[in-house]
This record gives sequence, C-alpha cells and structure tokens, in this order.
Amino acid sequence: MPQSSEAKYPPLPLIQTWVWMMTESNSPEIQQKGQNNLISSFGSLAKANEYLVKQKLI
Repeated sequence: MPQSSEAKYPPLPLIQTWVWMMTESNSPEIQQKGQNNLISSFGSLAKANEYLVKQKLI
C-alpha cells in the first residue's frame, strides 16, 4: 500500500468552514471553536495557513 508523504487532513469544505468561523463570525465562542478545530487538525494556525496556501485557497 503506498504511503502518502502528506498528513491526512479533514476535507477542504470543513477546513473552510472553520476558517469562516474564525474570521467572519460575530460570536467569540464560534471564533474560538473554529480556531481550536484548526489547531487540533494541523497542530498550529501557521500549519493550517501553509496548507491552505498550498491548496491555493488563500
């Protein structure tokens, strides 16, 4: 079975939803939840940002 050199991340629509939660929501609780989800999935917001740039989403 071939191994992928890239870590397994959540589906892009879910990641985009978390980014929206962080940046567009007027609720601090929702903003925090989006941030926490990104950090849980990528280890840091910087890694999430790198992934989104690589996917040409930002």
